[in-house]
Amino acid sequence: MDDAKEAGEAERHTDGTAPPAFRAAVEALRNARLRPQIEVDPTPAPQRLAPFAYALEATVVDGDQDLADGRLILLHEPAGHEAWNGTFRLVTLVRAELEPEMAADPLLPDVCWSWLTGALQARGLSYGEPSGTVTRASSHYFGGLSERPGASQIEIRASWTPREGLTGIPDTATHLTAWCDLLAQIAGLPPAAPGDASVVTLPQRRGPQSR
Repeated sequence: MDDAKEAGEAERHTDGTAPPAFRAAVEALRNARLRPQIEVDPTPAPQRLAPFAYALEATVVDGDQDLADGRLILLHEPAGHEAWNGTFRLVTLVRAELEPEMAADPLLPDVCWSWLTGALQARGLSYGEPSGTVTRASSHYFGGLSERPGASQIEIRASWTPREGLTGIPDTATHLTAWCDLLAQIAGLPPAAPGDASVVTLPQRRGPQSR
């Protein structure tokens, strides 16, 4: 019953009552071809951010281990949204664990933000109104957990407005591909296109987490 409920919520805004532009944008997301290390599945979308929303969650997988995970949400306001400067908006959360020494690098937030914008630019995408945060969090264990080593995590929260084409529909498939490039990068995977100078992988990440 829970699985059926979640599936229904994930499809709630993509039936015949949704605007054709939104349905086309979602269909492009569903048909995007992505690198095999990234598992993508639909997930229930937030209901209050926009009249129409569709969400995906993704995990970067290496064998039976998870290297990074994230969520991407497509929002649509047919009448347009002043803050977005458009009718569509993409919202994301990406996170992965790091070595504490890497997390302490004062330049890390700027570098991580450049990974996001660089991933979009490398795919030739046009976008506007980007905003977001890069957060470093550290966990230290005490008492009965004191034997555990400290853990550090990087988290990117961001949103941007994908520019719409002549048809009024943004290239959501390529935006998803660029987002997966970011996921792979923060997970420490090699670039999909070796030799691309715009891609810098994440060094010295903490060992992968068991699934």
